[in-house]
Amino acid sequence: MNRIISFIKNWTLPLAMLTGVLIYLAFAHLDFLQPTKPLVHEIDKILTPGLIFAQLLLAFSKVKTSELHFCKWHFELLGFQLVISLLCATAAIYFNWHPLLFQGALICFICPTATAGAVITAKLGGNAVTLITYTFLVNILTAVFVPLVFPLVNPSDLDFWSAFWIILKKVFPLLIFPFIIAQLLRYCWKSAHAFLNAHAGFAFYIWAVALAMVMGKTVKNIVDDSEQIHIVFLLAIISLVCCFVQYAIGKKIGSKYNDRISAGQAVGQKNTVFAIWMAYTYLQPITSVAPGAYVLWQNTFNSYQLWKARKKR
Repeated sequence: MNRIISFIKNWTLPLAMLTGVLIYLAFAHLDFLQPTKPLVHEIDKILTPGLIFAQLLLAFSKVKTSELHFCKWHFELLGFQLVISLLCATAAIYFNWHPLLFQGALICFICPTATAGAVITAKLGGNAVTLITYTFLVNILTAVFVPLVFPLVNPSDLDFWSAFWIILKKVFPLLIFPFIIAQLLRYCWKSAHAFLNAHAGFAFYIWAVALAMVMGKTVKNIVDDSEQIHIVFLLAIISLVCCFVQYAIGKKIGSKYNDRISAGQAVGQKNTVFAIWMAYTYLQPITSVAPGAYVLWQNTFNSYQLWKARKKR
């Protein structure tokens, strides 16, 4: 049993992605599951954001407001994410040459930091406190940016303010309320907060379940748009470029303040489950390929960094 648990922990990423593919294949090819598709779709609309919320709540339960430490590199990287995301959004709106590619880049750049970023940062010898602070700040940026910009990037039949309100009431609570609730529980319901704190490790498994679900959705979007296979390939390449640029910029800016590791992980390691959910919910569904590929690029790079750190020690 211990070997099985150890195997699952070591191979959670590929197992979650494989499970997502199997979920798609099951619902695509097994006839007896076809009648359940509408129900599953409705459950997915609630469950995926619910899992993201739970993951953030568990992660933020370990954060004390007194421990939030603001640095100059926080605001430099927030400015970088904002400016480059605005450039991608502008290109997606005004350039007729494959706006889907700019939408994919936009998702990769505006996506907030992964909740697991602090764990990787600590293992690499970085400052987990400064990274957690950046995670809080970039969640606020994303919660404001997405409702304002996405209705312009992917216009619908709704007017701007109607679309803005629909996105705002889903995204803002999803990213900000977990922090608020975690802090309220810390001071107003200490037993509940202690329970969350004691089980914060479950955020990892919640992430795995959510990843399996959104990967199944990503595979469906790829198959549904199989005639645009060249777009799928280009979105994967663009996500690789976005991953490289963000880690490079983060480490370069962080080096100026002697916090290279934390800054690199803060802007490079993304909450890809949230990014994929955003892509297939508020943009063209095929753009979810970009954050889906980003999962591979960032985890490959993180594995390399961890290997180098172990070798150095």
